[in-house]
Amino acid sequence: MDIIKKWTQSSFILKIIIGLIIGAVLGITVPQWQFISLIGDIFVSALKAIAPIMVFILVAAAISRAETSNGSKFKMIIILFLLTNFIAAALSIITCQIYPVSIHLSASSNATAPVGIGDVINGMILKIFSSPVQALAEGEYLGILFWSMMFGLALKMVASDATKDMINDISEACTKVVAIIIQFAPIGIMGLVFTSVSQSGLSIFTQYGQAIFLIVVCIAIVGFIINPLIAAIILRRNPIHLVLIAYRESGITAFFSRSSAANIPINMQICEKMRLDRNFYSISIPLGSTINTNGAAVTIAVMTLITCHTMGITLSLPLAVILALLTMLAACCASGVIGGSLLLIPLTCSLFGISQDISMQVVAVGFIISVIQDSCETAVNSASDVIFTAATEYYYRAKNSLPLDYLGEYAKK
Repeated sequence: MDIIKKWTQSSFILKIIIGLIIGAVLGITVPQWQFISLIGDIFVSALKAIAPIMVFILVAAAISRAETSNGSKFKMIIILFLLTNFIAAALSIITCQIYPVSIHLSASSNATAPVGIGDVINGMILKIFSSPVQALAEGEYLGILFWSMMFGLALKMVASDATKDMINDISEACTKVVAIIIQFAPIGIMGLVFTSVSQSGLSIFTQYGQAIFLIVVCIAIVGFIINPLIAAIILRRNPIHLVLIAYRESGITAFFSRSSAANIPINMQICEKMRLDRNFYSISIPLGSTINTNGAAVTIAVMTLITCHTMGITLSLPLAVILALLTMLAACCASGVIGGSLLLIPLTCSLFGISQDISMQVVAVGFIISVIQDSCETAVNSASDVIFTAATEYYYRAKNSLPLDYLGEYAKK
């Protein structure tokens, strides 16, 4: 038990790096030890098994316990959260078209590229209205997403509080199972890196470096250009001090904790120091940690298009718009689970007819680069919760001719 405790409490990033190094060294020195590949295969199989169930339960639970708010403040900030998710996805799609990247994947199974937008829509409709049991069994994520929303809405209308609590408990249990699987990620990554290096040599790290570069550049543009620009439009002033406070007080902590949910108390403390309306930020901050997932939108879109480029699938303009919308919605389901954005890649890949066997290989690559990707993603997600909460609050104060008290206690520093 002491060994398990030490393993779970030790640095996840350090374990990932160690697993990556060991896998690369073994792949170079003893490529004939193919039994090591089995470790990576088991890890990917576990992800494939839990991902459909995770998406179904988390979405259904989130919708069943969602509370409606009639205030215009809440409408505005929800629109902001969804808008920035969409912009992040669109930016990532454009960037990937300008700078396409491919990665090494195992034999490519039966993935077929859609011929046109009509084929895409027909395929989407058939997948959406497939049997929920079939969708779960075959990993058809469009069907899973649709039926989980239907069940969530039905539960919201008819379920008692006790039933909703039970659904929430099941959701928490699912999250725990995912967390247990993710604890084995360093070992699984060792096996996956061994397989890649033994088959393709060290050139795979050049490909991974390009993927990291794409993701980090897109996240940086969203976090330091697009989000501040939107805040400036809302505030009608230079938001640089607000942005710096958000990243200094929230972003740095989130970068190392890699958890938007864990950063909620910190973000609430920041809002309190800014003297924002407690009734507003006590809802907007937890809400933001759930659906304000710009970084996740970047990761999902970039990794999906990397898969498409690897498979030789071209992207038309209508398909790009559908992908951006689907990514925006998928990103809203990424919070609360370690590696949540990576586990939702199969959902967007299914839009292109890419099999779960292929998309889960891409998820595994995502875990390899998550040392950098997940930290950057979480930092932008968490800091933007503060930025948009403050911007919305100050906008309504100015609109209603109330004292602005811009930045509260931070204005004195």
